[in-house]
Amino acid sequence: MSPTLLWKLDTRILPLFILLVLCSFLDRTNVGNAKLYHLEADLRMTNAQYNQALTAFYPLYIAGEIPSNLVLKKVTPRIWIGCMASLWGLICMCIGFVHTFAQFVSLRAVLGLAEGGLFPGMVLYLSTVYTRSELALRIGVLYTATSLSSAFGGLLARAVAEIGDRGGLSPWRWIFVIEGLFTMCVGAAVFLILPNSIAAARFLQEDERAVALQRLEGVEHGTGNKEIEEKFAWSEVRRAIFSPQTWLSASAYFGLLTGIYSFGLFLPTILAGIGYTANSAQLWSAIPYSIAACTTLAVAFLSDRLQLRGTMMLCTMPVAIVGYAVIANIGASHPRVKYGMTFLMATGLYSSVPPVLTWLANNSAGHYKRATAAALQLGIANCGGILASFIYPNSEGPRYHRGHTVVLGLLVAGWFAILANVVYCAKVNRDKARGRYDRYGGYGDDREPAFKMVL
Repeated sequence: MSPTLLWKLDTRILPLFILLVLCSFLDRTNVGNAKLYHLEADLRMTNAQYNQALTAFYPLYIAGEIPSNLVLKKVTPRIWIGCMASLWGLICMCIGFVHTFAQFVSLRAVLGLAEGGLFPGMVLYLSTVYTRSELALRIGVLYTATSLSSAFGGLLARAVAEIGDRGGLSPWRWIFVIEGLFTMCVGAAVFLILPNSIAAARFLQEDERAVALQRLEGVEHGTGNKEIEEKFAWSEVRRAIFSPQTWLSASAYFGLLTGIYSFGLFLPTILAGIGYTANSAQLWSAIPYSIAACTTLAVAFLSDRLQLRGTMMLCTMPVAIVGYAVIANIGASHPRVKYGMTFLMATGLYSSVPPVLTWLANNSAGHYKRATAAALQLGIANCGGILASFIYPNSEGPRYHRGHTVVLGLLVAGWFAILANVVYCAKVNRDKARGRYDRYGGYGDDREPAFKMVL
């Protein structure tokens, strides 16, 4: 696409999605900030019940991903994503008015269901707007917003807490109410602004829409029109479920997300071991995330430029593997070395995410196959959030040998899964070159002889 056309798409779509990612992570993690303002005491919760409430978010979050992606096209992205955000914003507001543990844990579970379709839906939507060579950088931009939410969430909670006990609500309740209201406003903006497709983008001139559509169809080797006309078929769902690429990439992503979800659990312990005060620790804990965010964007840009996904991960994942190998086997008397390893861990983990998400979307053509594959990949990977909450118990700090070793093993296994997927994709390309896929000509999906798998 021309730079002007690409700029129009980026400035109309990405800001909305960045706000959605920011709201999603704020609304699911603000419970940690609310805890600082006596959430547990007011609801008479034990620490075990608090952990149960945290875990309750994930089962329905994971279960909702595939159904959400399957209905996205029929309901239209503008309506589905906009209503989804407004709904979870409303649920977040309702949490500010709960009075019992049962009410709290129930709303946390429903919040997970409401949020579950967001990230797979965004990946699916972006894959229909940008070409295969433009997708990784856009997903990289979205994923860096998650690290921004970690920094912004604490500052926002601090500002909201300054309201104090007003309107009969304690500070922790105001955190949920205000952040939920903000999310509802973003959902309304999505409903009003987000185009359902390139063809429906009102901010593009007629000739620009034609150029954008031709560009997509040319890169996808004719699958563009087929996807627009495609009707739902269970055979496409089965193709995604039984695709080796889905399971190999999901296995690697599971290891990555287990590391990412657990990263914040042990970082404060390392900083405390160095002797930093609470205020200093806030600053020092932000540095690994900042370095990782910059590296993530650089890797995503390079991945798009070189048109390499799995090959990039074969280079980025070992960075995290080295960090975990060292930190798992070093004593508690070396906190500065441990802190240094967190830079390698964060850099390797976060920079591997855009390639793994983009890779499966790039190599899955046929709308409903791509929708199912993207959601299934994220559903499997998000189970890492459940695992992460159990492998880093406070009783095993400050060394956390078991937790680090588990993540290390998952990352090593994930690296081999990525290697296997690269080999598999290369074999498919060779088979297509030899004519073994000629019988699929005209299918309009990733089995087309002209559709080359990205490595």
